[in-house]
Amino acid sequence: MNAGLASVVQFAGSLPGSILLTLGQALVVVCACFDMVRVLSVPRSHRRYLANTVFRTLAPPSILFTATNVLIAAARGAWPDVTAGMFVLVVVTYRWRTDNDEDNWWKGKGKALGRWIRTRAALPPVMSPAAAYSPPSVVEEPRQVLGRQ
Repeated sequence: MNAGLASVVQFAGSLPGSILLTLGQALVVVCACFDMVRVLSVPRSHRRYLANTVFRTLAPPSILFTATNVLIAAARGAWPDVTAGMFVLVVVTYRWRTDNDEDNWWKGKGKALGRWIRTRAALPPVMSPAAAYSPPSVVEEPRQVLGRQ
């Protein structure tokens, strides 16, 4: 094991690391619970809309946390924890990537918010001084005159 992973394992065993791991596992459980509510709710209902929105919001951090947890378990050599973590990682990722035809906040206002952020974050177009000015072409003028007749 390299020094970086050894320090990560040592931090995970400390009190602040244990607290972070517990909070991350709670996040994954909440994400899974909202996925279950989403599956069991009536389609096109407000309850399903809220559950789908919360699940879509919590799924990426849950995936990231679970992958980190699997890496820590692999560095420790706790292979049953690696197996369980990989199962959770695959299930949450699969549920997040499929069943995306549901209505949620990210499809409405979230897309508008994303567009607004992209337009604000985009740099203004930079034009070179030579491209800014193009003199009128002599070849185009006779065609325009002939086209009018």
